[in-house]
Amino acid sequence: MVKTIRVSEEYHEWLSAHKREDETMEETLRRMTRGPHPSDVSGLLSEEEAEEAKKAVGRLRGRDRDRLDAARNAFEDGGKSE
Repeated sequence: MVKTIRVSEEYHEWLSAHKREDETMEETLRRMTRGPHPSDVSGLLSEEEAEEAKKAVGRLRGRDRDRLDAARNAFEDGGKSE
């Protein structure tokens, strides 16, 4: 599956400046962000392990979202609600 992402012109220019002649933009992004190539991680987890990992990530994101919302509310309230 292919996905399209939007980036600012400035970021695209920066990324293009770092792109090597022999690589795609995806390869450049992976290199610059140190993301693994899918073939490097394919098959490391069973389907059950992958599902559990997804659930764990969801729980962590939920906690992060709760903390972010609390911080935002405190900032917007000027700390008055504590």
